[in-house]
Amino acid sequence: MKADIEHWTSRLETLAADSDVPGASLAFWYGGELYECATGVLNTATGAPVRADSLFQIGSVTKVWTATQLMLLAEQGRVTLDTPVAEILPEFRVGDPRATEAITLRHLLTHTSGIDGDLFLDTGRGDDCLRRYVEACADLEQTFPVGDSHSYCNSGFVIAGRVVEQLTGKVWDQALREQICDPLGLTHTWTLPEDVLRFGAAVGHDEHGAVVPQWGLPRSVGPAGLICARAADMVAFGRAHLTPGALFADPAALRQAQVDLPNPYGGGRQWGIGWSLDEWDGHEAVSHTGDTIGQHAALWVLPEPGTVVAVLINGGRSVEFQHRLVTELLGELHAIDVPAPLAPPEPPVHVDVEPFAGVYERAGSRIHVTAHGGGLRLRTEPTGILVGLARSRTLDLVAVDATTFVGRDEGDSIWDAVVFERRPDGPSYLHYSGRATPKTS
Repeated sequence: MKADIEHWTSRLETLAADSDVPGASLAFWYGGELYECATGVLNTATGAPVRADSLFQIGSVTKVWTATQLMLLAEQGRVTLDTPVAEILPEFRVGDPRATEAITLRHLLTHTSGIDGDLFLDTGRGDDCLRRYVEACADLEQTFPVGDSHSYCNSGFVIAGRVVEQLTGKVWDQALREQICDPLGLTHTWTLPEDVLRFGAAVGHDEHGAVVPQWGLPRSVGPAGLICARAADMVAFGRAHLTPGALFADPAALRQAQVDLPNPYGGGRQWGIGWSLDEWDGHEAVSHTGDTIGQHAALWVLPEPGTVVAVLINGGRSVEFQHRLVTELLGELHAIDVPAPLAPPEPPVHVDVEPFAGVYERAGSRIHVTAHGGGLRLRTEPTGILVGLARSRTLDLVAVDATTFVGRDEGDSIWDAVVFERRPDGPSYLHYSGRATPKTS
């Protein structure tokens, strides 16, 4: 059965308007055919229209591409996932010497290294930017011991990209082209602004629809989030992860669960090699999302029916928009009931909240949790290098169970899940936005 692309073009337009999204591009592979549609504008200041071949920043979906590069090298026998990073990169070290020796490629690709790694450091535009970035990681502290838990780590993927450079003898951008883009024929996938400018490219917008003052991230964080692509190229990449031989012999190896997530309510219950893993209505669902400065991307892969969906947007209420879109799309195409985000329970749950109050801190973020109105109030405060890049958020938390809460900022329609972890033999943690943040006071 064919999909009705006129219907989905109309729904894309309606959903974008409902969520204040300036522009969006959708592509999906279904029943052996590619479908594409677009709506809105690339830039509210110019009114340039979004086309199906427009490029958007895919943000952290880039991490799956970097993981794929290393898996290709592993399949060629150049390295193993359990090779210590320090054996490959002479410049690699973090603040804890024991962690420096213990961290492997698997730890980097599964966010289990424990590195406190939201280091968005600009080390220049030169071809040595990744090497210089890795050298700058020498003072990064451990959020937890290596392999002890899961916490989303941008720095780990920059380090992984530097491993790619060391093993291939190419800068990461060039290795990406030779390993993935050229074999798959991806003509609309680029990393550097001078290449992206040759195409129609989206700019980010804030929650009020105004163009953000900064277009992109520095080149030095490329392997963690610098790819720009059209939606159809993302779908082609996703299909390669369902097709043995398209890139490597066993793409399913990246979908093997490596670690359970301490907060399983943010889009996945487990993590594979680069991928977030979940189950929707009895169906395996593999995904990754990405946020840059005012842009958002999502890539979903459903192995059983072989359907791949990519959506790109440049502002507005991104989480609300993407959830409504994928829920409608997969409901109609496959009668799959996509789980709704966690929400406050009925009747309310009463929890002693005092033990959770305090200050939680990691690189780039300080989180204040205070007792408020019989519940908890969570306020995030960007620190250090993230001041001016990230905005503070305030969530009034509602208990779901003894350690799980939900809250949402003003203007949000989707509830965010927050999980508290109290360890009798160590620090307490707050698990939110994919990160493990230790309690400091």
